Amino acid sequence: GVESLAAAISEERGTIEDVLEPFLIQQGFMIRTPRGRMVTSNAYQHFGVVAPASGKGDDLFD
Repeated sequence: GVESLAAAISEERGTIEDVLEPFLIQQGFMIRTPRGRMVTSNAYQHFGVVAPASGKGDDLFD
């Protein structure tokens, strides 16, 4: 979760939630769902990674 990410990038949880997360949502790289935070296909494309096939249609922008 967000605590693991905070530890991995040596950043405070509050900074991630208040600064980084809104930016990623605004750019279309992440969405918040009832299941938690999820990356979008835009994020996979940006990094040149093939998105896993979920078959659920969870991506907000597709």
